[in-house]
Amino acid sequence: MTPGQPAPKLQLTQTADYREGYANSVQMRVSLWDFFLMFGQANQTAADAVTIQNFQGVFLSPQQAKALSNLLLQNLSQYEATFGEIRLEAQGGQGGVIQ
Repeated sequence: MTPGQPAPKLQLTQTADYREGYANSVQMRVSLWDFFLMFGQANQTAADAVTIQNFQGVFLSPQQAKALSNLLLQNLSQYEATFGEIRLEAQGGQGGVIQ
């Protein structure tokens, strides 16, 4: 897009296989060419066991991953300004992994 040129009209549609789901677990793999996000639901099945059921994987180009990062940071800042700081606490004591 060149300066002074109006932005194109954006139309959002959904494919026949579009779906929404709740994820409380996201894992990421990174390669030279892309970022892979795997979304799932984590459930504590016993006092010492957590089961993660992954339901969707999404590949992003590095450019789209950075755009997503910027979008998330902007919206998290607005959320925290409205509702207060989001605190992350590691599970399982010191040195736990946040997923």
